[in-house]
Amino acid sequence: MTQPSAAPPRFAMRGIRKAFGATVALDGVELSVSEGEICGLIGQNGAGKSTLMSILSGALLPDAGEMWIDGQPFAPHSPIDARRAGVAMIYQELSLAPHLSVMENIMMGAEPMRFGLVDWPRMREMAKQALGALGHTDISPDATVGSLSVAAQQIVEIARAIAVGSRVLVLDEPTSSLGRADVEHLFDLLRHLKSQGHAIVYISHFIEEVKTVADRFIVLRDGRNAGGDATASATHDDIVALMVGQAVDNLFPRSPRRRGEAILEVSALEPGSASFTLHRGEIFGIAGVLGSGRTHLLRTLFGLEPVRSGRVRIGVYSGVARPHERWMQGMGLLSEDRKEEGLALTLDVADNVTMSKLSPFGPAGLVFPSRQHTAAARWISELAIKCAGPFQKAGELSGGNQQKIAIARLLHHDVDILVLDEPTRGIDVGSKAQIYRLIDALVADAPDHQPRAVLMVSSYLPELLGLCDRIAVMQRGRLGEAVPADSLTEHDLMMAVTGGTAA
Repeated sequence: MTQPSAAPPRFAMRGIRKAFGATVALDGVELSVSEGEICGLIGQNGAGKSTLMSILSGALLPDAGEMWIDGQPFAPHSPIDARRAGVAMIYQELSLAPHLSVMENIMMGAEPMRFGLVDWPRMREMAKQALGALGHTDISPDATVGSLSVAAQQIVEIARAIAVGSRVLVLDEPTSSLGRADVEHLFDLLRHLKSQGHAIVYISHFIEEVKTVADRFIVLRDGRNAGGDATASATHDDIVALMVGQAVDNLFPRSPRRRGEAILEVSALEPGSASFTLHRGEIFGIAGVLGSGRTHLLRTLFGLEPVRSGRVRIGVYSGVARPHERWMQGMGLLSEDRKEEGLALTLDVADNVTMSKLSPFGPAGLVFPSRQHTAAARWISELAIKCAGPFQKAGELSGGNQQKIAIARLLHHDVDILVLDEPTRGIDVGSKAQIYRLIDALVADAPDHQPRAVLMVSSYLPELLGLCDRIAVMQRGRLGEAVPADSLTEHDLMMAVTGGTAA
């Protein structure tokens, strides 16, 4: 097979296949991106996106298929080969050395030498040129990377790709740790790179982002091409249908709810200047931009951060408490950072689900594995967690299934108050829909169980509006008054969180 000579794309992949044992990760996938084009790559977790990009970036070898760069055959055997050919992969978790300077990170592996020594003046100048090409002369080449914001570190990572002459940029979930203003700056930067002729692959679970920044999109499903189109002509529902293989109706379910007794009362709590009441049978949402104090408030309620003043009352319990006491009082926290705080990735599913409450599995502190695994198997079944069984390591599962494990721990502990910090961050739309149904069921008015209460923080405004009964906005460390969710529009909420007008 030969690559057509007329106007070849910047890169092309044809018939790419990759299997891991009996599991076929990619089955004849095709992808090409032209010079000066941004292509969104979309798909559920496990659809094959990461495997495909790992092949493009030289981290994996394909079992079959061919690739080209500017019409020339391309078959990298390592990421170094791919970098030399002009392909740069920028991961969600940035691969920078925080103790080194900006210029050392930008020129790492390509340091200019003179008489066998690093040419520091030349390195500084090359770093300046790379940052200047991105329009960011405000970042000093001598600054320590660890002292920069996450957004500035991301620019350093992109500058490193520019400095070594990359023509193809792959960005994997680049906005997961960015605030709204930084996201807009990143989009401006990508459009600038597009105008310079770069071919850009943009991977994101946020369909709105893909529609905003990409020229077109490609959807992978079960390791195959599921379709694609120009982003301007595709609706959100069209893209979701391609991702899951069918139309997704009622993404945000709404079972009958009946607001019951007050279960959490917060009065003049500092930090946060927070006063609100949470009832059984309701979902209370907190909106706000990154850094507004949302997470700090939740951690304070759970005892992970000190209370400066105010009162927290949970049922009959009142006052300051430590996390293990909050567990005993019926409150469980789902951390926004599941990899660092929410899960023990090296332990198996059973340990992660049951670790907060081992007393049912044996007397006098003993744990009988058979009982533990039986309990874990119940939650694996009820939450439809895709895994080999209770024995599988949590770190081997997809992000959506890891999130379900973290939620299963709260349910295993039988808490009445679920404090959820970004419960669907970094997971695909199919997993989101499952978690939305689960959260809705927890507060539903049903004869077979007592409704629970959910306190929820999310950066995804449609999620708050679709799930919550009441929403309060956090701004500059202060929590505003809660209002009914059905009285708000997405525009109202956006104006409020960005400091426009009150919701």
